[in-house]
Amino acid sequence: MKYMLPLVLLLASGWGHAAQPASQPAALDAGLVNPGHHEQPKWFKESFLDIRDDIKEATTANKRVVLYFYQDGCPYCAKLLKDNFEKQEIADKTQKHFDVVAINMWGDREVTNLDGKQVTEKAFSADLKVQYTPTLLFLDEGGKVVLRVNGYYAPDKFDLALDFVSGKHDQQGSFKDYYAKLKAEGKVKTSDKTYTLPGSLPAPLRLQEARKDSKRPLMVIFAQQDCDTCDELFNDILKRKELAFSLSNLDVAIANPDADTSIQTPDGKDMKLAEWAKTLDLKYSPSLLFFAADGKEVFRAEAYFKAFHIHGAMDYVISGAYQWQPEFQRYLQHRREVLTGHGIPVELME
Repeated sequence: MKYMLPLVLLLASGWGHAAQPASQPAALDAGLVNPGHHEQPKWFKESFLDIRDDIKEATTANKRVVLYFYQDGCPYCAKLLKDNFEKQEIADKTQKHFDVVAINMWGDREVTNLDGKQVTEKAFSADLKVQYTPTLLFLDEGGKVVLRVNGYYAPDKFDLALDFVSGKHDQQGSFKDYYAKLKAEGKVKTSDKTYTLPGSLPAPLRLQEARKDSKRPLMVIFAQQDCDTCDELFNDILKRKELAFSLSNLDVAIANPDADTSIQTPDGKDMKLAEWAKTLDLKYSPSLLFFAADGKEVFRAEAYFKAFHIHGAMDYVISGAYQWQPEFQRYLQHRREVLTGHGIPVELME
């Protein structure tokens, strides 16, 4: 197994106070540079982290606020900044319609939330249940989250997300509804590709009946047909030896969130697959949802992840760590520290 770890420096101090604008780079004492820091675009808002004021100012300018949660050393954050925001069309569209406010997931600067309460960045992140970086929360004029992007979206999907929020299509339905409408109109690519995995539960899915004697957790992989990231998951990541060992400790089901097939959910409800996906409020494909033996959802990974994070998500549930460590990022941080200590290099983007 090979995972190679980029240098991550989690700072315990030195982040400054609320008077320091959010887009300023992190710095160490004595002028030392944080090697894990990723330079953010200069057009990100110079915010004093009073979210109420940020929303008022954005509304006055006919814009909306995006809260961008990051951490230093995060390769997916670096990918978002480089592959998305360095594209002129995406940068121009974002600047025109949004004020982007950067929040360090582990930071200690003060944030004034919508209730007027002052909390640290890390407490603010925890209150909003931020588990991954990057996470982007798109807010409307009243501070409601109208779209949550957990993890990295490829440029084409990210561009659609910008259109959805800037065009205020959230007032007519969800991003999933918007995306389905574009597909029906032929404005996004489609295919008839399906995915398989050895040992997965057979269709039609009867997820309670099929698992009545199983004590293993259930992992349901929701994968759309027109999905490059699904191709990578099934044709590369899930074929790796180390992930196969973890898969052997799970019941696995594969589900197309757009299908009209009748299924039985893990807690015994009969409904259409697309209806179930809608009740689960799925926003990304592929999404990995994990359920305990009693049919209750215990964790989900709904973002673009490479092998280290996918493997970590599986073991997070299989080991039961989700019951005593509610922060997935801290679980992963300990995991890579132990692997590194054993001389196993960690490559987060391999």
